[in-house]
Amino acid sequence: MRIAGTGPAAGVVQTTEVASTERAAAPVTPARAPADLASGVLRPAQAELAALPEVDMDKVAELKDALARGEIQFDADRLARLVQRYHGGGR
Repeated sequence: MRIAGTGPAAGVVQTTEVASTERAAAPVTPARAPADLASGVLRPAQAELAALPEVDMDKVAELKDALARGEIQFDADRLARLVQRYHGGGR
């Protein structure tokens, strides 16, 4: 087997022994192309995801109410440290 070119499955060639000095090449094709798999399997999930709102406003309202009632503690310093760490600030 040899690999010719670059890219997904581009140029994958399986060789078979024909004679001691020459080789015959037959392209190997995948059983199912990635685009087919993505469209058949992922399309329903993508449609459901697209139908969801960007932000769950009901959850936001619940959290605001819980903060107002004092049921949830908010630590602005901790949030700032976590944001800095996430964006490469260390710690």
